[in-house]
Amino acid sequence: MQEVISVWVRDPRIQKNDFWYAYIDYEICLHTNSLCFNKKISCVRRRYSEFVWLRQKLQANSLLITKLPELPPKNPFFSLNNARQITERMRGLQHFLEQIVQSTLLLSDSCLHLFLQSELSAAKMEACAGGRTSYSVRHAVQRCGFGLRRFVYDEDTDEDCNASYGSNSDSSLFPELEAGNGDPAPNGTETSAPLDVIRTNQEEPLCMSVST
Repeated sequence: MQEVISVWVRDPRIQKNDFWYAYIDYEICLHTNSLCFNKKISCVRRRYSEFVWLRQKLQANSLLITKLPELPPKNPFFSLNNARQITERMRGLQHFLEQIVQSTLLLSDSCLHLFLQSELSAAKMEACAGGRTSYSVRHAVQRCGFGLRRFVYDEDTDEDCNASYGSNSDSSLFPELEAGNGDPAPNGTETSAPLDVIRTNQEEPLCMSVST
């Protein structure tokens, strides 16, 4: 059987923590039959700064053996109101991931698997990959179920994937991962909506620094 790793970046949504602060995240869907992945179908949401974190970690862990593809450039004038800019960035992020998953060396990196198939924040992904959490990389991936039902419906693979979702939905196994990205759940302050619902003049924070 031919090995297939398909990855999509889609459904940009504005996330608002409060009146002043907003950013965009994107849905990343993976569908594969590769033995490199324990979970064959998954969906998570990631923001641009997390892509920056991933590229930095992959570059450091590969010891410069592999030249990584570039991310879409940081734009100081990026606007949440500009559909063209958002679409261009989303396409650039998908192209980046499509190139990454073609590398056998990079597919062996735990950071990539946590990025694609867990709901951990960047800080918790780094801690998990470094063995500094009570749960393993495999457990974090198995616990992930965000957005899977909708993805299964979209791809017309309900029977096979609903069974997979059910087997990974026991939240009592990993209480540390219960609240989304591995952090405490917000007290009703964070909201999200498709781009055609929320409009704001706030620019998206494009990068974050990660201590290594």
